[in-house]
Amino acid sequence: MKIFAVSDLHLPGGKDKPMDIFGGNWSGHFEKIKADWLDRVGAEDVVLLAGDFSWAMTLSEALPDLARLQPLPGKKVLIRGNHDYWWSGITALRKSAPDASFYFLQNDAVRFDGVVVCGSRGWLCPGSTDFTAEDEKLYRREAERFRLALGAAQKLRQEGDRLVCMIHYPPFNAKGESSLFTALFEEAAADLVVYGHLHGNAWSYPFRTERGGAAYCLTSCDLLGFRLAELVEV
Repeated sequence: MKIFAVSDLHLPGGKDKPMDIFGGNWSGHFEKIKADWLDRVGAEDVVLLAGDFSWAMTLSEALPDLARLQPLPGKKVLIRGNHDYWWSGITALRKSAPDASFYFLQNDAVRFDGVVVCGSRGWLCPGSTDFTAEDEKLYRREAERFRLALGAAQKLRQEGDRLVCMIHYPPFNAKGESSLFTALFEEAAADLVVYGHLHGNAWSYPFRTERGGAAYCLTSCDLLGFRLAELVEV
């Protein structure tokens, strides 16, 4: 079983929202991702989607975007991003999943063969540009939510399992300074952390780095050239 990741697909959500306004490389971006996905992902593989999946405002508007993934192979694991306004109550969301290949994580976890995946949205970290007192409150709240996700993961984790954490926001600032999130990942002995949110000129953040025993991977689709990142084979 291979684990892949790609985030920030920003599918249209039933709206006429051409993504090439963000750069010519976004023209036909989902078709590029789809072609790479079909070429490399098998039925037993896992694909992590770390937020900002759709521009939709409601779940009904997001369903056509989710349906685009349905015929693609593998297990699809999604978390909420800051633009996923369609992501409402988790129970309703899970009931609306196109089929059993979809897994929606919200401060909780799921186990596959040899790997446990947990996830939550996260928030801006101290030291980020324009970080405010209000951000401090949200940052601490989101850290507590991730504590819940990691607690759920530890209940599922068996001896020898790898622990993968999905977070939408970068879990550190552009200087790479530690945060409540990185401390939680280290405490939980995470093996892999996947994050997105960043676009365009994000070169101060490494695509892959290691800290506290975990590998960190940035998976925003445009920064990956609209290809999936292959992370690990279990």
